[in-house]
Amino acid sequence: MQHAVGSPLPPPHQSGHGWTPAAHDPGAHHPGGHPGPAAHQGQIPHQGPAAHQGPAPHQGSAPHQGSAPHQGSAPVPPPPPAPGFAPPGPVPHTPHHVQPPQAPETTGHVPLPPGGPVGMPSAPPAASAPDASTTTIAVLLIGPAGAGKTSVAKYWADHRRVPTAHISLDDVREWVRSGFADPQSGWNDNSEAQYRLARRTCGFAARNFLANGISCILDDAVFPDRPVVGLGGWKRHVGPGLLPVVLLPGLEIVLERNAERAGNRRLTDEEVARIHGRMAGWYGSGLPIIDNSQLDVPQTARVLDDVLARSIASPPQW
Repeated sequence: MQHAVGSPLPPPHQSGHGWTPAAHDPGAHHPGGHPGPAAHQGQIPHQGPAAHQGPAPHQGSAPHQGSAPHQGSAPVPPPPPAPGFAPPGPVPHTPHHVQPPQAPETTGHVPLPPGGPVGMPSAPPAASAPDASTTTIAVLLIGPAGAGKTSVAKYWADHRRVPTAHISLDDVREWVRSGFADPQSGWNDNSEAQYRLARRTCGFAARNFLANGISCILDDAVFPDRPVVGLGGWKRHVGPGLLPVVLLPGLEIVLERNAERAGNRRLTDEEVARIHGRMAGWYGSGLPIIDNSQLDVPQTARVLDDVLARSIASPPQW
């Protein structure tokens, strides 16, 4: 069949296809249906931009129904897009060597805490005083008669969070029943010998308690001006790690407390005043001193913990 010159050419012989925009351009094809120069320059209606920008290709025309020029391209899903819609370009190829995402439990080498993000690292905490209530230590509580040494030592040992023993030198001295040399009857060779024996026994017991993880607190009326009953013997029998602390309330307080005593533990007021005066020599010695004149036993025990914490951090020179 022949067509008149200037009439539009029929589309390719494909069933169900309509006219293409190129059919209305007589110069786009040579006679006989062969593509002209424009077809060889990427301007074929089914391959060039015009095929995707004109209204006709979106109305059931051949370019969107699997025609040969579109082989290999992504099909346009139904329904057809609105006129003027330009389909997206090809999806970029994703390389196969992409590192898989890391597990949510870790970030690098830092483990994540459950249920929350990893916080910024903080500066190391400043060194603080050790907890005297949980440290295995040996304490020597010094003071005149009536200072409250035995009462405070027992309370402190009873309320610690670690095993703690109380060793009273006066109690050990009184282990001797027959032939006991009572210091109130006068200080002589016999009373001094029994005192040395009792101090050595206390030191032996303290070392054994410490070797088995049990703290201990000892109490004694140690005089600063009398070497025979001084700190040197305690350091020798217990060890240099012994922590001495002085309880030194006012004279009026010790006189009141002494009056409440009974038996050989009660001294005369003159003797109490003399001992208290000699104990004042501990001022300026470098040892920690607690004035418990206005403190009861629990309060004094808490102050003792604070003093011991400082002594553990910076041991006194004695």
